[in-house]
Amino acid sequence: MPGFVDVLVGAVGAENVRTGDDVKDDDTHDEALGVTPVVPQAVVTPASADAVAEVLRLCAEHGVPVTARGTGSGLSGAGVPVPGGIVVSFERMNRILEIDAANHLAVVEPGVQLDQLDAALEPHGLAYPVYPGEYSATIGGNIATNAGGMQAVKHGVTRHHVLGLELALPTGERLRTGGRIVKASSGYDLTQLVIGSEGTLALVTEAILKLSLRPAHAATVLAPFATLDEVARAVPPVLASGLAPSILEYIDIMTMSAIRDQLGLDLGIPDDIRASALAYLVVRMESSHEDRLDADVQSVAELLVTLGAADVYVLPPSAAAELIAAREKAFWIAKSNNADDIVDIAVPRGAIPEFMERAQGIGGSHATWIAGCGHAGDGNVHLAVFQKDPDVRKQVMTELFRAGIELGGVISGEHGIGTEKKPYFLALEDPAKVALMRRIKQAFDPTGILNPGKIFDVPGSSVDGRDGT
Repeated sequence: MPGFVDVLVGAVGAENVRTGDDVKDDDTHDEALGVTPVVPQAVVTPASADAVAEVLRLCAEHGVPVTARGTGSGLSGAGVPVPGGIVVSFERMNRILEIDAANHLAVVEPGVQLDQLDAALEPHGLAYPVYPGEYSATIGGNIATNAGGMQAVKHGVTRHHVLGLELALPTGERLRTGGRIVKASSGYDLTQLVIGSEGTLALVTEAILKLSLRPAHAATVLAPFATLDEVARAVPPVLASGLAPSILEYIDIMTMSAIRDQLGLDLGIPDDIRASALAYLVVRMESSHEDRLDADVQSVAELLVTLGAADVYVLPPSAAAELIAAREKAFWIAKSNNADDIVDIAVPRGAIPEFMERAQGIGGSHATWIAGCGHAGDGNVHLAVFQKDPDVRKQVMTELFRAGIELGGVISGEHGIGTEKKPYFLALEDPAKVALMRRIKQAFDPTGILNPGKIFDVPGSSVDGRDGT
């Protein structure tokens, strides 16, 4: 469509449209395992909400699919362009527009990265507490997937920290949802509807974020257990204690060994304890007062011992930071070890022991290695699946997802559905619910140009199915 590229150039300028050899490799994929990169016909880099809205209007008029892009750190395939479509990259819309310290708010453009925002908030004693494990991720990408992360046990996920949005629609319209308020009972909550929609309903051009106070003091406790089941069963009592950890993570022995071996991480655990431990619980405590922190750490350590921990180690700050960073990078470690698929099922946290038992049974019955770690405090289980045979792997994944759903969970806690989990989502989800989602998309995106083929297909759309699904 050389003619359509000319239309885009007329809208945003030639310097803001990449085509052909100028399209970067990073523009063609996200970080989902096994996805096939797709070179879009153009990458557009608008610098304003008006420009985004105009690009969407033109794409709707010409029937050209649109995929939004932040830094491409997603893990579901939702960031992979549609053949024949364009990418709207928010690399130029990366400004922090306002930090309202008095009201604990920040107003940002979608291309702002988490590390950029954190650096700007630190002098104010504030923090945006959603850290999904990749600090280069953008706010727009976090909103698209309703990203969570390790601190969700205390602070919640993205949707708990987004008060309002500015949206660009395929009609060329712009609108604002929510605002600088925490209460609103005035019609449908469009803000929450867009969060987690993976770029299929509208493109976010601005976000109002709720901030938290930055804790003055923190300490990390590492507790080795003899079995993963014991770790899972220790989680409810820790949360019921009222100690309110900011991080409560489990790490199985295979993942811990990979972290230790690949990163050379020395946590000071004696060899005899390490040899008998099959799983670990990581507990991070925070407080504005050092004496209160010391008391809370002592309490949680004593509790963990009564719950079966072989011992408890309060890590030095440097080792704690390394361990947390390594846990956040667990996906990259699994990827470097040639994992074939990943799972981020979320189940009620009380169901974690049963789910993990079922997962190990599924792996054993299909000669499949399943290793992982996860957000024990909120039931979000992260697993790496090692099975080269695609047919066997599909069966393993289906059984894992079915087990999670049967226990009251969902297929994805924070990565999203995209293309990679779409077949399982459509096979296992309530058809009536999927049909309603399709009708909602039709209302937002009548011509079906926004990330078609992601989450589900829309029969009859002129641009749907170009991803071969």
